[in-house]
Amino acid sequence: MYSETKPLLSITSAHLLSGLFAFIYVGSIYTSKNARLRFSKRKVNLPEGQARLKLQNERWRDDPDVIKARLLAVTSATLICCLIVFIVIKNFHRDDEIHNLATNAWLYLGFTWSNALSLLITPLLFCGPLYVQFLAKTLPFQKDWHFEEDVVFRFLSIVGLRNYFVAPITEEIVFRGCVLTVYHLADASRMKMIFLSPLVFGAAHIHHAFETYHRYGRTTTAAKRAIISTTIQFAYTSIFGFYSCYLFLRSGSLLPPVAAHMFCNVMGVPQPNYEISLMPNRKLSISAAYLVGIIGFVGMLKPWSYTNTSLYWQRN
Repeated sequence: MYSETKPLLSITSAHLLSGLFAFIYVGSIYTSKNARLRFSKRKVNLPEGQARLKLQNERWRDDPDVIKARLLAVTSATLICCLIVFIVIKNFHRDDEIHNLATNAWLYLGFTWSNALSLLITPLLFCGPLYVQFLAKTLPFQKDWHFEEDVVFRFLSIVGLRNYFVAPITEEIVFRGCVLTVYHLADASRMKMIFLSPLVFGAAHIHHAFETYHRYGRTTTAAKRAIISTTIQFAYTSIFGFYSCYLFLRSGSLLPPVAAHMFCNVMGVPQPNYEISLMPNRKLSISAAYLVGIIGFVGMLKPWSYTNTSLYWQRN
């Protein structure tokens, strides 16, 4: 007689755990006094779109001591989230040896290799912006590319360490590795994991509205700007989350989503209209490069992202 295998977690438990992971990660930057921001409570009327200057006694997110404290906080939070996943897995495999439990947790979290082609999917999508950089001679080792400015200052500064290394790695471990593990243990469908779990990732960025509101003067206009910018950020971080979840599930590895996250942070949001305005005589070729990138991305996403050892995407 056929009987369904009961999932190790309920969907409700998975929702609660994913919310807990987000709370631990975001909350970590507010637990330490050194990591918290500090703003003047004075209202300042500014021209629309203009941020005010930083006051001496304030603490903003790009202050070196704030960044250092936050890097330590989110790294600790990431380790705590991984430990929670290990405990959850241990509770359902009580008879397993600690070595087997660690191996299972390691695989669930995506600490494994992936198909190398999966690392090329995101650069393929950015064919247009990369072509524009080629025309501007700012790609590595071209005429207007400078090692000190484009590598040392950008990537090895404390801001670069946060933007291009610690943030992408820790966010992908927590919001892909940890969150998708608990949804998988709850036997959630792939569609739910791809399109539901990233909403937690998007919501984890809402707290930036607080900073925007204060930096733009604590006025009604500043509040509107904070709401609009946060809504836009929620949208694009969620959309990226859909893509990142798909990469993680198809490959079973954190490498593709981490690489994609880093690459997107480096490249920024594509601006084809602005780029064409700078090079109007190259409008056709720039448009073609963008089109090639989009078509190539759509065509190669499925075959290049799959790794046959993926724990999450086993073919029947």
